[in-house]
Order: sequence, then C-alpha cells, then structure tokens
Amino acid sequence: MKKSLILLVCLAILLSGCFGQKQYGYLEGKISIGPLCPVETNPPDPGCQPTEETFKAWPVGVYSGFGKVATLNPDSSGNYKVELSPGKYTVKLEKKQVVGGSKYLPADVVIEPSKTANLDIYLDTGIR
Repeated sequence: MKKSLILLVCLAILLSGCFGQKQYGYLEGKISIGPLCPVETNPPDPGCQPTEETFKAWPVGVYSGFGKVATLNPDSSGNYKVELSPGKYTVKLEKKQVVGGSKYLPADVVIEPSKTANLDIYLDTGIR
C-alpha cells in the first residue's frame, strides 16, 4: 500500500511536469538615460551617448513580493526584454543615486501569460 502511494505521487509529479507547462509573459521597452555631458549639442556628440557601462551604472531591477526577480539588461541602444512569470511586479532603480533618478520609477506592471507589457524608462543623471 505504501509503495503504491509513493508510486502514484511520483507519477503525478512527472505528469504535472509534462502537462502543466508554465506560460510566461514579457516585459520590454527602452531605457533612455541622460544627459551625459554638461552641454548637449545638435547633432549629439558621440562621446555623450550612453554605453553598456552607462546602463550598468544605473541598474534597474524587477521586484515581486519575494524580492528582486530580474535586472533589466539593455543593449547598447537601451532596448531590453525579460521573460517573467505572470503576476504583478514593481520596476525600480536598484541603488539610490546621489544625483538624478527617475520620476517614472518605481512603476508597477502586470505580466499576463503569453503577452508583452511595455515600459519605457527615462533616467535623469542630474548632469547640467
């Protein structure tokens, strides 16, 4: 009897993995950061454009009730996309900046299965 029960539990666990595929959703958008030089020019100075290091200096995290679940890792143009389980999340700067910040963060987002939520973020460096 005990062996049969254990076998049934193991079988149920295996089958739930096969049939209970979890659906994910996505959070995507663009992170803009600036100004990066005290005087902006038109056309913009290439030396004053954000780089991957710039985005790494201003990390943006995705948090649930359980803590941080992801860090947004934008490409060199600021575009990001992250896969998340369905649910409600808060997006915010991971570390407090001495100068600057974002009046748009923290922001709440809801991720639905097989759907994409969009959140564009502007980070103000405080450079003037």
